[in-house]
Amino acid sequence: MISNSEKIISIIIPAYNAEKYISKCLDSLINQTYKNLEIIVVNDGSTDNTLKILEKHASDDNRIKVLNQKNSGASQARNNALKIFSGDYLMFADADDWLDENTCESALNELIENNVDVVMWTYVREFGSLSAVKQIFDEDKIYFDKNAVSQRLHRRFLGLYKEELARPENGECIVPVWGKLYKSEVIRKANAEFVDLKKVGSCEDGLYNLEVFGFVNSAVFINKPWYHYRKDNSGSQTVSYREKLYSQWQNLYKEMQSYIDCNKCPEMYQLSLYNRIAIGVFHLSLNLVHSDMTALEKIKNIKSILKEKRYINAYKYLELKYFPIYWKVYYFMAKYKMSAGVYLLTKVIDFLMSRR
Repeated sequence: MISNSEKIISIIIPAYNAEKYISKCLDSLINQTYKNLEIIVVNDGSTDNTLKILEKHASDDNRIKVLNQKNSGASQARNNALKIFSGDYLMFADADDWLDENTCESALNELIENNVDVVMWTYVREFGSLSAVKQIFDEDKIYFDKNAVSQRLHRRFLGLYKEELARPENGECIVPVWGKLYKSEVIRKANAEFVDLKKVGSCEDGLYNLEVFGFVNSAVFINKPWYHYRKDNSGSQTVSYREKLYSQWQNLYKEMQSYIDCNKCPEMYQLSLYNRIAIGVFHLSLNLVHSDMTALEKIKNIKSILKEKRYINAYKYLELKYFPIYWKVYYFMAKYKMSAGVYLLTKVIDFLMSRR
């Protein structure tokens, strides 16, 4: 085990109207067993007491730096912090989450002992009084060399591939920038920026990691749930209708396709993106289910999506044999444009998920 050294871990946290949670997040960082930290919190134009809470913590602990910006979103907040961080290593956290107190020390131990560019670990989903550990990989510890980074990590930010389709619910589990410790030299080589969530709808972390992991030569995964991801008051699929989600995801797919084309990525990267597009029909359909449209309007919209060239092409390559039976039926219907069936199955799945 290493002892505290002069090496600094920078931790970047965007915060918007986080007065209920930010103290728990910061306390979990302040009390880390590894003390050489630079904690950069970006107040994203909060209108509650977030800034006062941050300033109080900063006055009590000189490791905390507070940046202010007008409300521009978490992506811009992270980008602003990336311009000034000075640590030898980098982590991210969200303002409503928290970390186990040994996280920094344990992750740094693993990074140094394994001589890798990135350490990854799993997380706990916190649903109020209920906690559930997210299973990312089955192994207790995995070392990824350059080839394995490419095939199992870097490529996966685009989507699932072959046997991974057996667990489509795990499609995004390695995507977040939190739950990772990066060598700063890799971050600086990549010189990546976070894309505005308003443009792509989701997966801004995935786009960022797609850029960064192109420079990662080795990584290690530790099957320890050191990160606590707060899911309070956000039922598994109970969300409001997002009018722009379809167009935002088209922008997301364009960004990913551009990366594949510019970097001449192997075929498995392209197939992973096709799988993301095909699987995404469920979430687009779920979004429509939560709209105020009539059932016929929802079915009509699902049909128009399934008839689009991007989706027809993606379904040509989707291998249904890997899916569990219920998803196999669902995506069979999507592949053959059975829009009414897709709509009805989406409603059934939504109902079942809401009862968990």
